Amino acid sequence: MSRFNGKVAVVTGGNSGIGLASAQRLQKEGARVAISGRSQKTLDEATKILGKDALVVQADVSKLPEIDKLFSAVAAKFGKIDVLLVNAGVATFAPFAGFTEAQYDELFDINTKGAFFTVQKALPHLNDGASVILNTSVASHIGNPVGVAYGATKAAMRSFVRGLAADLAGRNIRVNAVAPGPIQTPIFDRIGLPKEQVDQAVQGFIAAAPLKRIGKPEEVAGAVAFLASSDSSYVTGIELSVGGGIGQV
Repeated sequence: MSRFNGKVAVVTGGNSGIGLASAQRLQKEGARVAISGRSQKTLDEATKILGKDALVVQADVSKLPEIDKLFSAVAAKFGKIDVLLVNAGVATFAPFAGFTEAQYDELFDINTKGAFFTVQKALPHLNDGASVILNTSVASHIGNPVGVAYGATKAAMRSFVRGLAADLAGRNIRVNAVAPGPIQTPIFDRIGLPKEQVDQAVQGFIAAAPLKRIGKPEEVAGAVAFLASSDSSYVTGIELSVGGGIGQV
C-alpha cells in the first residue's frame, strides 16, 4: 500500500510510543517523514528505526521559537507538508487537592498551547488539501479523580479540532482527532504515580474496556493513517476513538 507516495508527513512527539508508530506507518506507506521530540536520547533511538531519510528535530512545542525551528527545518528539507500529526504531549496524574501550579502549567503548556501554536505555525507550510490530526484522549470523556487537569487539556484539544476544521475548510484542509484509550507506551513510566498505582490503573483500564485489553501504538497508527489519507477525504471535525470501547460503550 502506497497511499502517501510523494507526501510529506510531520509528527510532533514522534520519538516514541504512538508518535513513532505513526511515523513508521506513514513512512511504510510512502511518506517522507519528519519527527520532533524533546529527548535527544529517544530521538537518536527513533533515527535508527526510521533511517537516514527521516528528518529528526529536537524541539519543545511549549516554546514557540522551537516550533518555528521545526517547520523551518522541514521546509528546507522537504518543502510543503501534506500530513501533520500533533502528537507531542505529556500526562501527569495526581489527586486534585494536591495538584501543583507547576504540574498544571506543564500540562497546558505542552498539550494545549503546544497543539494550538503547532497548527498555527504550520499554516504557511501546509499544502491545500492537507490533513491535520490532533492526538486527544478518551480521558476527556470520563471522570478521573487523578486526571482532572490532563482530561481538561485533551478536551480543549477536541474543541480546537472543531474550530480549526471550520476555519481551514476553505483551503480543503481537514482537521480531525484520534482519541486513544490506554495504550502500552512509555508514557506509563512518566505519569507521576508509583509503579503499584500504575499497575492498578492498567488493570482498571483492562476491566473497563469492553475489549478487555490495553491497546498497541500500532493500532492508533492505523487510525492516524486512515485520517491522513484520501480514504477519509469527506471526514473533518471528528474525534475517532481508539480505546477498546472505553467512553463509548
